[in-house]
Amino acid sequence: MTMAPTYFPSPPQGVWYLGPVPIRAYALCIIVGILVALLIGDRRWAARGGERGAIYDIALWAVPFGLVGGRLYHLATDWRTYWGPGGAGFGGAVRIWDGGLGIWGAVALGGVGAWIGCRRHGIPLPAFGDALAPGLVLAQAIGRLGNYFNQELYGRETTRPWGLEIFYRRDPSGYVDPHSLDGISTGQVAAVVQPTFLYELIWNVLVFVVLIYLDRRFTLGHGRLFAAYVAFYCIGRFCVELLRDDTATHIAGIRINSFTSTFVFIGAVVYLMVAPKGREDPESLRGNDDVDEEEPEPEQEAAEAEAVQADEPDVEEEADEPEAEEPDTTEREAHEEPLEAVSEEQSEIEPETQTETETGIDQADVENIDAATSEEPDQTDESATDEAVVEETEDAPQPEQIAVGGDADDIDDETQRAVEPAQAGDITQTETDGDLRQGVRRRLIRRRRPRK
Repeated sequence: MTMAPTYFPSPPQGVWYLGPVPIRAYALCIIVGILVALLIGDRRWAARGGERGAIYDIALWAVPFGLVGGRLYHLATDWRTYWGPGGAGFGGAVRIWDGGLGIWGAVALGGVGAWIGCRRHGIPLPAFGDALAPGLVLAQAIGRLGNYFNQELYGRETTRPWGLEIFYRRDPSGYVDPHSLDGISTGQVAAVVQPTFLYELIWNVLVFVVLIYLDRRFTLGHGRLFAAYVAFYCIGRFCVELLRDDTATHIAGIRINSFTSTFVFIGAVVYLMVAPKGREDPESLRGNDDVDEEEPEPEQEAAEAEAVQADEPDVEEEADEPEAEEPDTTEREAHEEPLEAVSEEQSEIEPETQTETETGIDQADVENIDAATSEEPDQTDESATDEAVVEETEDAPQPEQIAVGGDADDIDDETQRAVEPAQAGDITQTETDGDLRQGVRRRLIRRRRPRK
């Protein structure tokens, strides 16, 4: 008794509706794959010395470019489906959610977007590719699950026990076809084929593991790990293309993707041979400190430099101007201090002790000086009064003639303090003469004070 082989079936449908909104398994697989690639890439970037979050900033450029590039490559290599007889036309060409992304176009144009993002952030593109390569190949493996739900990219018919059952599907309009993306399975098997999507999925997972091992074992850098990813993927893709039997563009009876895999593989191997060994300096992965701030244009820098040069003469002129002289209060304070001291001493003098002291000064001399200093000189006789005061002062005993111990030194100090303001020119001539006369009078009074 012979047992029928057990094949694994395709999903009954690839689209679910949330009200009027369709939820497509293919789109979900692409989105999940992108997120996984970014998460892994960000962790690897930080481990290499880069800043966390930089991968997401560059992805804002790389992902849109990659989607457009993948779609353009698919349209170019499968143009009959859209532009041939009975094709879907331009409307079908833009419905990217229905499937149809070429990995070669996605990597090529996505690399252009990544280059733009890296330049804006000051990050070397090869290092970015090395950090992203393992996550990228794992994202491709997740994306292949979308082909499984769409019943596409399968191989030739087979009797292998792991063969894939392809069912007929009926769409909402009632049309029945195995390639109906919006349809639901009727349960009728259309064919049992090679699950080439599964082969590529398994190969991509193995490449992911190998890349992680090589990176840790040999510390690959400068884009060499990314080149290894491309070379390994090309090997697996070339073998899978030999098993596929779906509609595709052929050149000399060979599928175009086989040619692409061959040429890209050669380029990747050459890069591995000529690229520098080792890894980049972690400091070079830091990028710019403020990526949002645009660099000033040369015209703006020139204008700012001219403005600075125009302001410099004004600063020099201000520096040349002499500073306003502050009034020298030191000498005036030195002049005022003796006056305060004399006023305090004068308050202690007893008026009734107007007797002759041991100094030997005559009473007549004191009366003459008192009379000369007490009278207020008129403006017209100011010079004559000054001469009289000077003569009387000359007749007074000199400090060295005073035979009082210690008083001569005090008088000299007081005389010097009284005369200094006048010599410095800090007060008027009239004030100086008046202070001189008062100082002489007060010294004479002090000599007349009785000793206790």
